[in-house]
Amino acid sequence: MSPTAAARVTNPSATPTRSDWRILLRLITYVRPYLPHLIGAVAITLVVSALGPLRPWLFRHAIDAAVASNQWNQVLLFTAIIAATLIFHGALQVVQSYVLQWIGQQTLHDMRRSVFHHILHLRFRTIDTTPVGRLVTRATNDVEALNELFSSGVVMIISDVLVLVWILVFMLATDAELTLYALVVIPLLLVAASIFRSKVRKVYSAIRVQVARMNAFLNEFIQGISTIHLFNIHRQQADRFDAINREHTRLQLRTVTYYASFFPVVEFLSVLALCLVLYAAFGRTVGGSMSIGTVVSFLMYGEMFFRPVRDLTEKYNVLQTATTASERIFALLDEPTADRQSDDESVLPAQPIRDRIAFERVGFSYDDKTTVLDNISFEIPAGAFVAIVGATGSGKSTIANLLLKFYEPQQGRITIDGTELARIETISHRQRCAIVLQEAFLFSRSAEENIQLGRSLSIEHLWDRLRQTHPLLVERLRRESTFHERGGSLSGGERQILALLRALAGNPELLILDEATAHVDSETERTVMDIIEEIRGTMTIVSIAHRLATIRSADTIVVLHQGKIVEQGTHQELLARDGYYATLYKLQQFDRYTTVDGSAPTIEAQRV
Repeated sequence: MSPTAAARVTNPSATPTRSDWRILLRLITYVRPYLPHLIGAVAITLVVSALGPLRPWLFRHAIDAAVASNQWNQVLLFTAIIAATLIFHGALQVVQSYVLQWIGQQTLHDMRRSVFHHILHLRFRTIDTTPVGRLVTRATNDVEALNELFSSGVVMIISDVLVLVWILVFMLATDAELTLYALVVIPLLLVAASIFRSKVRKVYSAIRVQVARMNAFLNEFIQGISTIHLFNIHRQQADRFDAINREHTRLQLRTVTYYASFFPVVEFLSVLALCLVLYAAFGRTVGGSMSIGTVVSFLMYGEMFFRPVRDLTEKYNVLQTATTASERIFALLDEPTADRQSDDESVLPAQPIRDRIAFERVGFSYDDKTTVLDNISFEIPAGAFVAIVGATGSGKSTIANLLLKFYEPQQGRITIDGTELARIETISHRQRCAIVLQEAFLFSRSAEENIQLGRSLSIEHLWDRLRQTHPLLVERLRRESTFHERGGSLSGGERQILALLRALAGNPELLILDEATAHVDSETERTVMDIIEEIRGTMTIVSIAHRLATIRSADTIVVLHQGKIVEQGTHQELLARDGYYATLYKLQQFDRYTTVDGSAPTIEAQRV
């Protein structure tokens, strides 16, 4: 029974649970290594934010000098100052943009690396119950969603706030009464912004969920494309994708609607504020108590005041996207890893297996509801060849998962030479183990790289051993510099042989064969079994098999049925008992010799 079939646990990242401020504070920790650069960017921002509001003040004096006193020397002077201010302002913005982008890219690099390394060490329960597309989304789309926040968002929010402060300072210094008229619309603006925020927050969360669903569907679809073609279910798959795509589009259009509604409101309030300023300034200008330069500068300030407000609204978009993505990233990063126990002082390093591996009244369930293993007890002597057989779903592969510490038993214990497996350090334990699965996974690399997997191992003796019986196969495997994805350019038998060589390359103490010959031809099966016979006695071998002919020579055969051990013994002993194993064996022999005309099975076979 596969863990995925046993439990499909909802990923905790599907529903946001953290407050925005806690998430943002946690994000800032990723910027900490670049704090000196960030301080420099903030310092530049302080200057840049002041230079913008300085221009209307300079224009006021230039206009008043030209209109009131006709002092053209003063006009030229202020014009030159304004031009110099613009050039200086532009140069600072170039430096500011580069520094912020550099900080952003370095931070994203660190975060993407952190996510990847965490996925690398996740518990297998999390891996088995989380769609692959969702994990890919966390390391790609979600991290990329933070790009604008780190490269410009936070600092530019500070910049916009400072611009607003500087504008208010200059406006108050110029005319306090007109400033009050300009700020009358602020309460209305805050109400509109609050409504906008509450609406957009929910939609962005739903969009991120929909993107993860789309990635998960596409990943499954591409992996199963051959099955889709074989059973001609293109239409059904297209309909499923269209449903996901339509929902994603609907949510995106809803955000467009909210933004399309909010920006005209801001524009309307901006024009309303300018009208109030003109109304208040008209009478005072006619009466001579206010200069034309002051009116012009106030109109410029009014326009400048609502520009950072609109920018802050856009930054809220960035902030919202980043917050939603961060919730999911941190939910993943908060998932416990498989090697956390290495920090525990009670954990022991793995020692050579000298006596035996023992299952003592072990019980296990993937979902805490369906029992997979029920109170099983048996021993695997060091150096022995032990086979585990049984019908599909009887718990055979689960024993392999427990031996490799992919999962921990909920009841009983597993011991190695008397030491409980749970206390043995995970990494060192797995380094002495190897497994050959029913479907071998190969990377898009050469045969040597797939066997060595970055380990400094000499594998020439493995090629020599295989060359004695299959010289053409060795030549073919070594000729290809890079295999197709998942070893698609090789046959199933060739992939299995490479997987077996990979397992043997590290000279493991414990070799697990999980249906290693289930889907290969008779010649490949014979090759695999010949290799197994050669290494027999040099390591402990646990073979999980359906095809009983491959394990007849095992020292001990453990027979499972519905999660319980029903028989144990050698092949001959079990046949002599004429029990469950004998029935399975006779049925397989019957299948081998069934006539081509499809004659009915015997009574002995039917009783299975």
